[in-house]
Amino acid sequence: MGPGNDTLISEFLLLGFSEEPALQPLIFGLFLPMYLITVLGNLLIILAVSSDSHLHTPMYFFLSNLSLVDICFTSTTIPKMLWNIQTQSRVITYEACITQMYFFICFAGLDDFLLAVMAYDRYVAICHPLHYMVIMNSRVCGLLVLVSWIMGALNSLVQSLIVLPLSFCTNLEIPHYFCELKEVVQLACSDTFLNNMVMYFVAVLLGGGPLTGIIYSYSKIVSSIRAISSSEGKYKAFSTCASHLSVVSLFYGTSIGVYLSSAAAQSSHSSAAASVMYTVVTPMLNPFIYSLRNKDIKRALKGFYGMAGTKGTIISR
Repeated sequence: MGPGNDTLISEFLLLGFSEEPALQPLIFGLFLPMYLITVLGNLLIILAVSSDSHLHTPMYFFLSNLSLVDICFTSTTIPKMLWNIQTQSRVITYEACITQMYFFICFAGLDDFLLAVMAYDRYVAICHPLHYMVIMNSRVCGLLVLVSWIMGALNSLVQSLIVLPLSFCTNLEIPHYFCELKEVVQLACSDTFLNNMVMYFVAVLLGGGPLTGIIYSYSKIVSSIRAISSSEGKYKAFSTCASHLSVVSLFYGTSIGVYLSSAAAQSSHSSAAASVMYTVVTPMLNPFIYSLRNKDIKRALKGFYGMAGTKGTIISR
């Protein structure tokens, strides 16, 4: 029984993307490689940053934290979905559902906050380059990441706790591949006014707040870049922001697209499929975006591969 529930709830059913048994192997074969690429790609970014002393800077410190969060973000949903397909079961216990909901909200919020922190880092680097190392010292960087984790954890704790008193009826089917907060709340028989108000408030405050900070930072960055006289200087300044700007556009573009599509979708499965864009595709693409055009990351990865190859040769001898 869920704490505070009037109805005996022991488990929910995750309907996933499709109820057709013939499609389950295809879904499994599609999402397993995507999950492995996400974990491996982001893990390589973390190892590259930690192994190369030249990358021990605020920008790459925030990037390694973003990669860690992306691994955790994807790991809260995909392994359970793959397990359910493999075991031909749609069941998730009440406790596991609440836990999954907590960590999903936490890591989604962390992604949001870290992207805003990285935008502020780029703003300081371009608009105040002479004072960059003074402003973005190790203590400030650690504090920014710590505050991001605390805000993400508190937000998810509040939103998860107010789900506990809800009473649920006989329909316990969640038309999604994970315990998405909005879908779970919609299954409740009791009054959900507080839950809906908190969801909308958080979306405006914790969603719109970081986005506003990102837009403000980049407006200042654009003004500073325009003031640079040489075209080479402009290109160099913009290139330091290109990867982050691509990730921001991908994350917010897919998130807003999912919100609009879920509001207009006639099928619940359509909303689940649309949410794959920001829960799976975006974390998978982030390592490619940051490594393909980044010479420092490429050099660090080559050095890491070389170091690993050397160790392997020594061990084999």
